[in-house]
Amino acid sequence: MTYATDRLHEEIAYVAYHFHWSMDDILNLEHHDRRRFTEQIASFVTRAGAEG
Repeated sequence: MTYATDRLHEEIAYVAYHFHWSMDDILNLEHHDRRRFTEQIASFVTRAGAEG
């Protein structure tokens, strides 16, 4: 099974934007770890929006 290139780029951009990590650092993550970070960031953003 391959992972859609567009989806991978979205994840990279999302994590890089919020955590300021390099592309290499993000690509070195296992898929499930990268997905977990994107989900956690989304939770932070949602929570911050509700508090603001």
